[in-house]
Amino acid sequence: MTQDKSLPDLAEVRKEIDAIDQQLHQLINQRAKCAQQVAQVKVAEDGKDAVFYRPEREAQVLRAVMERNQGPLSNEEIARLFREIMSACLALERPLKVAYLGPEGTFTQQATIKHFGHSAICVPFAAIDEVFREVEAGAVDYGVVPIENSTEGVISHTLDSFMDSGLQISGEVVLRIHQHLLLGENTRPDKISTIYSHTSSLAQCRKWLDAHYPGIERVAMPSNAEAARKVKSEWHSAAIAGDMAAELYGLKRLAENIEDTPDNSTRFLIIGREKVPASGDDKTSLMVSMRNQPGALHQILEPFNTYNIDMTRVESRPSRSGAWNYVFFIDFDGHIDEPRVQPVLKEIAEGAADMKVLGSYPKGVL
Repeated sequence: MTQDKSLPDLAEVRKEIDAIDQQLHQLINQRAKCAQQVAQVKVAEDGKDAVFYRPEREAQVLRAVMERNQGPLSNEEIARLFREIMSACLALERPLKVAYLGPEGTFTQQATIKHFGHSAICVPFAAIDEVFREVEAGAVDYGVVPIENSTEGVISHTLDSFMDSGLQISGEVVLRIHQHLLLGENTRPDKISTIYSHTSSLAQCRKWLDAHYPGIERVAMPSNAEAARKVKSEWHSAAIAGDMAAELYGLKRLAENIEDTPDNSTRFLIIGREKVPASGDDKTSLMVSMRNQPGALHQILEPFNTYNIDMTRVESRPSRSGAWNYVFFIDFDGHIDEPRVQPVLKEIAEGAADMKVLGSYPKGVL
């Protein structure tokens, strides 16, 4: 077969790839040495109080990576590559230790890796309040907890944990949620009698289950990963879980992407102990307690309209201070250090029984 003269020579292309790889290798190590120099400067200036991870700086770097990208790799793919390079370089300064809602194989672990990269030390905990406690105690640097799902709504336990916590929100990450029906090696597809999963996942796949397994018992578990672990050795059962759980427990995918809503996503919050400077594209979260009086909610919302600040979410939770009193959780675009935000905070604080800034932080990049 004669070679098409319009095509490049394969050997030459491979030679060029090898040369580029060599340059990339050198540049990545050069970047890593710069990271080590940054660590030396921070330790010299701040000693044991040195902060190595800067959420606003990482968000700015990733945004710049996406802005200058000209393809053929997509913006998200190129940002993921840089995310891992940054994670490895940061580990040379000091590896981050991050608590997440476990066990291993959960979507929260997947979100943790998406945000911090594979070089972070990820530690699972069984409950959301345990993640908060570990961060508050300084046993870990940061924590990752779910806050809301696009289908099922807010995670009340996370909101409640903020009522008693002095932690700051340091960032956010949104994860596209794909649910799979998984089987262990002991179960035949036509012999399934029980399906295990977390309550939220069962709800997210309700229509699909009604259509395909209408008479099968559905059992709620503490997590998808725990459901996957259970069916690995159990007969006549299946689990609904994600990619990480399937890989961790070696399960077969009987059906993929069975979630009822195509754009099913979950938002996670990064919690830490330090306030985050402005990154240029930020979000702020507030917790506001109002006096029990007519028009209380309107009093909270009006300043956002007056000063043209985009409020992206408002949720209410029962207050622990008395019956029929409520605490409002509010997200809006902007950073508390921006002049345009100051009058909004001032007016809300004047009319509220209490107001707490939960954090100003970069909007999720990836």
